[in-house]
Amino acid sequence: MSAHNEPLLVATELRKAYGPTPALDGADFTIRAGEVVAVMGPSGSGKSTLLHCLAGIVKADSGSVRYGGRDLTTMSDGERSALRRTDFGFVFQFGQLVPELTCVENVAMPLRLGGVKRREAEERAAAWLARLEVADIAGKRPGEVSGGQGQRVAVARALVSRPRVVFADEPTGALDSLNGEWVMRLLTDAAHDTGAAVVLVTHEARVAAYSDREIVVRDGKSRDMERTS
Repeated sequence: MSAHNEPLLVATELRKAYGPTPALDGADFTIRAGEVVAVMGPSGSGKSTLLHCLAGIVKADSGSVRYGGRDLTTMSDGERSALRRTDFGFVFQFGQLVPELTCVENVAMPLRLGGVKRREAEERAAAWLARLEVADIAGKRPGEVSGGQGQRVAVARALVSRPRVVFADEPTGALDSLNGEWVMRLLTDAAHDTGAAVVLVTHEARVAAYSDREIVVRDGKSRDMERTS
């Protein structure tokens, strides 16, 4: 079996409840290197909880999340945090950029946290901003750029450390359709070029169309959808 076909991240029988309310009730998930998988479902279905468990942001109550031969559910908080700095990248609906930093400093931040010297980190960050066609805003702060530009900065930040998995939670939810299309094209093209897997949470069919495969989450359970194209 080729490396591309081997599962990179595998979740089995995930359960997570918040008080008496189950958010996940036996959900499964598999993604391979270079694959874009859309996680779809109505509001409150558990799709964001699934992403958070896959990324080690929250710990499932039961079940397993295996990555690189290890189970995230048995790791310490520190081990999961380190994994999110080195192997995982994140794009959220509202970017979550640091307003006091310039765009290039925001993109460089994961590298700086990983010990890369400032000059090298910002050179690599600037190269990603150029790749995502926003090199001209490198010195501006997030409050000085448009929503579409800011989300491209967030994509650059997610990819700058060459993660193996990118988690994108409603990455176009705050954008108009044109900017949303731009962000999705740039995100998926860049991920394919680097071989990163992308876990894409969305409720929009036009966004899910950029994926290789769709998983529908409903009432905390997951179902793999077959493409008919």
